[in-house]
Amino acid sequence: MKILTTQLTGLFQRIAKDEEALEDTARLLAQAVIGEGRIHLAAFGELEAVAAAALNGPEMFESAVRFDPAAELSTADRVWILARKDEGDSLAQELAGRSIPFAMLTAESHANEAAHAFLSLNIDKGLLPGEDGGRIVIPHGLGALYAYHAVKITMDEMLAD
Repeated sequence: MKILTTQLTGLFQRIAKDEEALEDTARLLAQAVIGEGRIHLAAFGELEAVAAAALNGPEMFESAVRFDPAAELSTADRVWILARKDEGDSLAQELAGRSIPFAMLTAESHANEAAHAFLSLNIDKGLLPGEDGGRIVIPHGLGALYAYHAVKITMDEMLAD
């Protein structure tokens, strides 16, 4: 258990060091709140945990809604794509083509040049060695929730100023 705690602490510290990406994401999403738009959360797979926290948790995201492909997005709206790796790429391409500002978070190493704000958590393998020689405990959702709270705190600070 101590090894897992140490590994998770290291993961959180690594995510926190990417302050610029966290701040860029917070700034982009805050624009929706300031402009009376909405933050559309497009979450894939286990990163749905972030949407659940943002929409139903004790510290909800102001002006957040679950992304609906049929929704009409205004110029005041922002989209936050949350994906394990490349599941959100087609949506990112569509949004870029429509000039809709969006942020993107990926759990595994990945890049997306079209995103206005981008953060990759780089969680490409498990944190602990398994009995079969592979790696276990791949905390994609946990890392994404940590990033969500860091973005939310930063965004709340920005909006308070």
